[in-house]
Amino acid sequence: MIDFDELRGLAAEIRHFIQMSDDKAGALRVVVTAHDVVLGIYPSDGGMGLHVIKGEEVLRHISNTNAVGDFTHTAIAVHNREQAVFLQAALAA
Repeated sequence: MIDFDELRGLAAEIRHFIQMSDDKAGALRVVVTAHDVVLGIYPSDGGMGLHVIKGEEVLRHISNTNAVGDFTHTAIAVHNREQAVFLQAALAA
């Protein structure tokens, strides 16, 4: 089950980390590199939308095997799904 309060808290921590950094793009890359799964969270009609920015293969493996893996995760707040998709593409390049 998804803990939306946890995701909001993680996103707030990441936002603070990036804002405090002199190199914001570098800080974002550090965050993404340091975690196995990175979710983009954004406001939506149903409350909160999610987009997997990094780690689809990890989540697919867990889903298909019901394995409880040891993986790290975090969340990044974005304005909308399109921004999350763009961030996913930019970080994959």
